[in-house]
Amino acid sequence: MARIEFDRLLEAGVHFGHLRRKWNPNMAPYIFGEKKGIHIIDLNKTGAKLEEAAAAMKNIARSGKKVLFVATKKQAKDIVTEKVKATGMPYVTERWSGGMLTNFGTIRRTIKKMATIDRMKTDGTFQNMSKRERLQVSRQREKMEKNLGSIADLTRLPSALFIVDIVKEHIAVAEARKLNIPTFAMVDTNSDPTLIDFPIPANDDATKSIELIVDTMIAAINEGMEERKNDKTAVDEGGEEEAAEAPETPAATEEVAAAVVAEEPAADSTEENA
Repeated sequence: MARIEFDRLLEAGVHFGHLRRKWNPNMAPYIFGEKKGIHIIDLNKTGAKLEEAAAAMKNIARSGKKVLFVATKKQAKDIVTEKVKATGMPYVTERWSGGMLTNFGTIRRTIKKMATIDRMKTDGTFQNMSKRERLQVSRQREKMEKNLGSIADLTRLPSALFIVDIVKEHIAVAEARKLNIPTFAMVDTNSDPTLIDFPIPANDDATKSIELIVDTMIAAINEGMEERKNDKTAVDEGGEEEAAEAPETPAATEEVAAAVVAEEPAADSTEENA
């Protein structure tokens, strides 16, 4: 992963924190100073933490595991939806439903119910229902799609979470910690970075700042997925070569050896000729 340049972080406004009176003391190591009552984040430390998080994210993607992106605040939801959808990773941008991780079995049942409704629309069951029943079922399906549509293909708990604004998404953070799921997050000066495994000190309110950090995470995921693809291709090609150069079976080897012995002159005759 290429390191993000200091100037890019500066231009995106990643360094702007919250008002001094709203700060979390645990963010002190990442604060450079103060200007007009607003804390300024140390971008050198942001760059180092961002690089560390990207490397870990790349390894997760390379292993074929899923990362769940959580960003329900207005400034972040559209960015995350647009950027993450292309990777095939799950994301939550509407509302975090309590128990989405700790009560995952119930969430899976809801997803199965969505699939059942979809089948009803194709197998003719929908046509046999009254207009009012169809409307109720359709509205129920739309509500489930809005809350859970992006994780419909998530068959097991994610291997990690990436969160924008851990203060707003405190329930998601608490559930991930309870289940020992690694967390990546943008932590502003009003946040507690000790709650996160891979904290990235950054402005989590500015659109440009969010976009830059999310872009970096997505680039790391794409790089990891590409390396995983190359690894699988190399293994497949190696398997084909091994199959082509496979040793002969014991029976075939014995036949060849017998033929060689039959054609080989006796040891006595060889010594006499010598």
